[in-house]
Amino acid sequence: MLKDFSVQALFMGVLTAFVGFASSFAVVLHGLQAVGASEAQAASGLMALSVALGICAIVLSATSRLPISMAWSTPGGALLASTGVVEGGFNAAVGAFIVCALLIVIAGLFRPLGRAVAAIPAPLANAMLAGVLIGLCFAPVKAIGFNPLLGLPIVLAWIVVGAFKRLWAVPAALAAFVLVVVFGVDVPEGALDTVRQSLVPTVAFVMPVFNVPAFVSIALPLFIVTMASQNIPGIAVMKVNGYETKPGPLFASTGFFSLLSAPFGGHAVNLAAITAAMCAGPDAHPDPKRRYWAVIVCGVCYLILGPLAGAVTASVALAPPILIQAVAGLALVGAFSGSAMAAFQAPDTREAAAITFLVTASGVSFGGISGAFWGLLAGGLMMALQRFVKSR
Repeated sequence: MLKDFSVQALFMGVLTAFVGFASSFAVVLHGLQAVGASEAQAASGLMALSVALGICAIVLSATSRLPISMAWSTPGGALLASTGVVEGGFNAAVGAFIVCALLIVIAGLFRPLGRAVAAIPAPLANAMLAGVLIGLCFAPVKAIGFNPLLGLPIVLAWIVVGAFKRLWAVPAALAAFVLVVVFGVDVPEGALDTVRQSLVPTVAFVMPVFNVPAFVSIALPLFIVTMASQNIPGIAVMKVNGYETKPGPLFASTGFFSLLSAPFGGHAVNLAAITAAMCAGPDAHPDPKRRYWAVIVCGVCYLILGPLAGAVTASVALAPPILIQAVAGLALVGAFSGSAMAAFQAPDTREAAAITFLVTASGVSFGGISGAFWGLLAGGLMMALQRFVKSR
């Protein structure tokens, strides 16, 4: 293994960890707090996810000698943000995280369930994801409306830097957010002391509560979104770069590490999709057999970043919530545009996808169950009806 190590893989691993953490931690924090997590619980969840995915990436890549990149479920964080607090509060949400992790393990070990998830029509899965993401993608515009002097620099940084280097657009927006907080926000007295105290890692165990509303509103949609938007695309990215893997064991592994992080507030660990392309591509190393070191380095970086989650959360709390939501929204613009295009591309399923998108994006819940589930159900019924009529 040491002979396979390279400076190029080292650089790409560090870059991947920075981009992955900086571009989406805001989505995770906002999602966890939206379902009832306190600041300490959200920081604990972010730390648990960082440590779990770091260990998972190191173990899988070192044993297989393949660049198997891990990430937390960014679409899942956006789903939590659109769901809101369910009956039972954050304890019920943690119970749903555990159920979701078990479903992922079963999907990896039990092939029929894995095939059933893969059989969910891609237009409907993408339409549900687009409906989940669109609310948060409005946040940058709302931030400008809230205070142009605070919101506009964040958006302009994302636009200008993204025009030259798309990869650095979100980190640039995050840097602008930091500058806005430092120079444009009145920091309460003693707040900086709180940030310093938060440098000590905080681990918050949350006793899970299991109930039907949380299962239907969080566990099932989170499972579908994580599998359809992260795990399955993650396998596809590896195949594109010439790596053949068995999906089942990888899915089961991500579910196992999700199960370990859930009691501490982590919602889901999964295969990386976007950042996976960085470590699996030629930029990590010209020799495909030596690229796995980039993932190992990335995993080590996440283990270092994890204990700093409390300080990151406390620093973010100094600013108006709409500003960090704006950063999260900018981080999800690419995911939204990709899912929306995939949802409405096929003419035959366009109406069913539109129904799924509209019901999900409405944010309306029925019987304590969020719109993401009802959107998928409504779109599925519409698609089934259209196929029945066409067969007649």
